[in-house]
Amino acid sequence: MAEVAYLGVRHHGPGSARRVLARLNALQPGSVLIEGPSDLSDLLPALARPEMKPPVALLAYAEKTPESAVFWPMAEYSPEYQAALWALEHGAALRFIDLPVAQRFEPSPAGQEGDDPDAEAEPSAPVLATPRTQDPFSILGRLAGYEDGESFWNDLFETDGRAESFEAIDSAIDALRESEELTPFEARREAHMRLEIAKEAKAARAPVAVICGAWHVPALRAKHAAKADRDLLKGIKKEKIKASWAPWTSPRLAQASGYGAGVQAPKWYEHLWRAGDAGAADARWAVRIVRAMRDAGHVVSTASAIEVIRLAHALAALRQRPRPGFEELREASIACLSFGETLPWREIEGDLLLGSDVGRTPDDLPLAPLLDDLAREQKRTKLKPEAMDRELSLDLRTQSGLARSTLLHRLAALNVPWGRPQGAGRSRGTFRENWVLRWEPEFAVELVEKLVYGVTIQSAASALLTEKINSETRLAPLSDLTFTALTTQTPTAVSAAIARMSDIASRTDDCAALLSAVPSLVETIRYGQAREVDTETLTRIATQMITQAAIALPYAARGLDAEEAQRYFEMLPEAQRAMNLAELDADIADVWRRALETVSEQDASTPLVAGVATRICYESDYLSDDMTALRVTRAISPGVAISDAAGFFEGFFTGAGQRLIHDSALRRVVDAWLCALDEDEYIAHLPLMRRVFSGMDKNERRELLDRIMGRGGAAAQFELAPNADEAWAARLPGLLRILNKEAADA
Repeated sequence: MAEVAYLGVRHHGPGSARRVLARLNALQPGSVLIEGPSDLSDLLPALARPEMKPPVALLAYAEKTPESAVFWPMAEYSPEYQAALWALEHGAALRFIDLPVAQRFEPSPAGQEGDDPDAEAEPSAPVLATPRTQDPFSILGRLAGYEDGESFWNDLFETDGRAESFEAIDSAIDALRESEELTPFEARREAHMRLEIAKEAKAARAPVAVICGAWHVPALRAKHAAKADRDLLKGIKKEKIKASWAPWTSPRLAQASGYGAGVQAPKWYEHLWRAGDAGAADARWAVRIVRAMRDAGHVVSTASAIEVIRLAHALAALRQRPRPGFEELREASIACLSFGETLPWREIEGDLLLGSDVGRTPDDLPLAPLLDDLAREQKRTKLKPEAMDRELSLDLRTQSGLARSTLLHRLAALNVPWGRPQGAGRSRGTFRENWVLRWEPEFAVELVEKLVYGVTIQSAASALLTEKINSETRLAPLSDLTFTALTTQTPTAVSAAIARMSDIASRTDDCAALLSAVPSLVETIRYGQAREVDTETLTRIATQMITQAAIALPYAARGLDAEEAQRYFEMLPEAQRAMNLAELDADIADVWRRALETVSEQDASTPLVAGVATRICYESDYLSDDMTALRVTRAISPGVAISDAAGFFEGFFTGAGQRLIHDSALRRVVDAWLCALDEDEYIAHLPLMRRVFSGMDKNERRELLDRIMGRGGAAAQFELAPNADEAWAARLPGLLRILNKEAADA
């Protein structure tokens, strides 16, 4: 029986990969066995092809339920990947030894009464093949005085660690396993691996190398009766599967993506692998930090970069670590490059530690399941991809129209704009949508890249939207994402959006954030009615946000700078239109009305905001004509500072020129204000009046002039302010030029 060498590794560890290669070169095994699904061994040779560029993932899914997918990611620095390349280069036998994928799925029930082949249930998210739910190295790290297993393993294996062999950690793992109870699934996995190793060792003449997670080494090395292992595997049903290699991304190798076997900083591990010399790795990483800071627009000197390296080494020594890790280099960079401010670091942290790399696989490998699923969806919806523009009108009240719309929206969510919506892009509660379809070849590449999110169009769109929703912290974008989740018919994403929005709305007192989110949320509720979606929860959130915004508005409107005042000036009319569409409960509507009235009448309100609030109250019949005229008169009277009066004037009259045509009381107020200005003030305010009246067309301006000049019959007569003749004589030419250039010659 051949000698068996067990090389226990951490998945995606460059130090582990380096030690695996060193041991393989020394051992020169005739067989290399890797922890992985044994029925997919025939896919391993593809790793050596020049078109294959990691990160990639071995993908397998049940043929009848493709949404039940499992991924085994590999990076350039993964020990399994490097071991496979070594075996292929040296002609050693290479295969996987773990439980077959076909035995990991429960067979799909077929032919059950009531099955609906067209039903679109929400699929589960793709599964990442991970060794355990709890990282054993985190336990060992805490026992050794580390805060986490990442730092512990880094010191042991990934840098100039203290462990010189794979056997150094076996006893600790063995002790941990004594207190752990294996799940039936994990027991079957290890039983299958033991049987495969024994079979290979019996047949081989040269040494056999086994590359597996360090957690499994004690169980694989221990003596077990072959009959007991075979008994464990009896009765497992098999499911017909499909498998291939799929592109992966570097951020999805991180623990933060939900990958249990992931690492904290994939790009740092890639750097350690490619740096080769561990002694120079920290200096080269510091250079990358400096370059990223400079690219982000920060001024960083070479001397500061040198200080980063010195401080990182000092921190490592203080913490009794053999070399600085990315944590020490991060803290040193914050201290030396941004003087303790963390914001500059956060600007570069994502690209620096996670990256945005996307792997590549050969074109002749089996078709990626997303493209396969798209072909099925195109056949089901009778939509043919064409490289030319084709208009498409959909009626959402029909089953075919709704199915086509849902597919196009899902593809758009995956950044595959096969269909471009015409008009505003939202049906705003109607049942019709208009699209222009055009298929581009690069859409196929985009779908292959999105495979990391799922193996069906629906599951991938749902996972991608859920990821965006969970990372979003602003209410307005969350409202838009909720709308997208509704149009894509992805209940999981809708639920995540509602929960996220409710949580953020309940914890914010930012009036602007609440107001900016209300219009799109109300439109989403109305659109949901066209989609026959239960919008009761969304309505409750909208009511909550409107109430909070109404309570905060009188205080938020005070003492705003020009930029914030302009923001409220634009938001309040949009919010009011949303309130009108929302058909609010009478009590909530009353709270909103009183908030606007308070902003309108309180002296502390920013004039521009007070002006637009008064206009909304006037147009919504919250204020009578006489009360409105009184407030406008008070706000722009001669005793008010010119800048404040101008701000109120702009807020009230911008977009409201039609009111001046038909409201004589308002015209008298404006007349009195204009006549009270001295010559310099009047000239200074001419640009303001031009901006206010710019929204009126030529006919409207001429009609307003007729009202001012008393033309057009008795109904058009206009009473000028007392003693205004002289002032009007001086001001009329300029006003005529503003309202209607042609009228100046009349």
